[in-house]
Amino acid sequence: MRKYILFFLLFCSIPFCAYAKDPVPNIIVIFTDDVGVSNVSAYHRGLMSSQTPHIDSIAKHGMLFTDYYAQPSCTAGRSAFLTGQYPVRTGLHTVGLPGSYVGLTPDTPTLAEVLKTLGYTTGQFGKNHLGDRDEFLPTMHGFDEYWGWLYHLNAMEYTIDPDWPAKNPQIKKFTPRNLIHSWSTGKGTQKIEDDGPLPPERMKTLDDEVNKHAFRFIRDAVENETPFFVWYCPSRGHVWTHLSSHYEAMLGQNGWGLQEVVMKELDDHIGELLQLLEELKIKENTIVVFTADNGPEIMTWPDGGMSPFHGEKGSTWEGGVRAPMLISWPAQIPAGTINNGIFDGMDFFPTLVAAAGGPQDMKKKMKEGYKGFKAHLDGYNQLETLTQGQASKRTEIIYYERDQLQAVRYNDWKAHFIVQRHGWAGPKEQLNAPLLYNLRRDPFERAADESGMYLNWMGKKMWTFGPIQEIVRRHLMTFKEWPPVSSVPKEQQQAPVDADGIGR
Repeated sequence: MRKYILFFLLFCSIPFCAYAKDPVPNIIVIFTDDVGVSNVSAYHRGLMSSQTPHIDSIAKHGMLFTDYYAQPSCTAGRSAFLTGQYPVRTGLHTVGLPGSYVGLTPDTPTLAEVLKTLGYTTGQFGKNHLGDRDEFLPTMHGFDEYWGWLYHLNAMEYTIDPDWPAKNPQIKKFTPRNLIHSWSTGKGTQKIEDDGPLPPERMKTLDDEVNKHAFRFIRDAVENETPFFVWYCPSRGHVWTHLSSHYEAMLGQNGWGLQEVVMKELDDHIGELLQLLEELKIKENTIVVFTADNGPEIMTWPDGGMSPFHGEKGSTWEGGVRAPMLISWPAQIPAGTINNGIFDGMDFFPTLVAAAGGPQDMKKKMKEGYKGFKAHLDGYNQLETLTQGQASKRTEIIYYERDQLQAVRYNDWKAHFIVQRHGWAGPKEQLNAPLLYNLRRDPFERAADESGMYLNWMGKKMWTFGPIQEIVRRHLMTFKEWPPVSSVPKEQQQAPVDADGIGR
């Protein structure tokens, strides 16, 4: 009898977690529009006048990345996150316009679809920009519910332009759709409601509506005890900005211009979101990500954002692709951590799947076929980087602008093969000899233009071109088995400028 009592006591002393699986986390990804690194006060540390205490709190309770990479433009950045693949691989590398054939293909798996198989309820609220045809809507690609707009924000103003040819029947197919509210039926179909136009007056409080729909979705998920994935995509800070009277009154205060007031409004809305997590008592086991789709659009400053990095949105200079990235998960990620490792937006797919209880080797699983999905994931599982302080699994960044490979980063070294010296709208210059930078010593890419010793230095570092060429070779080889896909009809794929977007 004594032996059985001892065995029972020993059994009870074993931690319960050894037998009970921890509950999977809720996931909220805040995907802002054109927000620059230095628009967030957690990054600029008072160098600029914007103040973002609620956004900063994500870093305070989690991790801030210095070397996070988005894509050069909206559609590319959003598709890279959602699919875990290079936009050139999915055909989503250009800015889709109203009436475009550019959109998610049925055989391109999404993060939302995989999370659905793991028991999550999924919702997207705000900007999508991954195609405006019914077959491209989020509720056909893994989301249970979607509310928002399907283009860059200023596209919603096209029809109020005095030159808009409203009476021309041929222009109808290029007319932006109204705000969309849609739901998946769970049977490969969807229900779609038109939620009305988005004129400038409605834009003034548009993100109030984003919060309303997202908060209801989150409350419902918590009430139903279902883990949720919310892709939260507010309008700020894309041009053109229309402020409510409440925020317009702040212009000129605290040294604030238009962009700083935009950040104040964005921060207020995110503060409301974070407060909701406290209210529902789910903060501890909720992953919250704050990031942006691309670098800031400095060419439209002061409406557009700002960055200390060379270049801007639409280019493959660091200013075009570096974005803020803050992530918290109080149950798992050490608070107040600064991480200098390389992290790409594509890495979220395998990382969040692993965090949600899915396979740790998602890249391998997806190549072989996982629950009916098959794809070449270009992202890496960075979960151990987030939770255990391990080094980033990513040592390379391959920079595309639309479908052109223009630069490569290998550890701290970056080589440019094609440059854009005059912004997004300017010409591209193909170089006979690559420009070389060390991004840990010269993160703002100034030495080639400003150092009289640059050629001497570069000549001694040309050995870096060997491993960089190998990265390119290995990358291009993947297209043999996994060629790019496209939703665009073949006869239109070679057009330099057409309805499929701004250029190719």
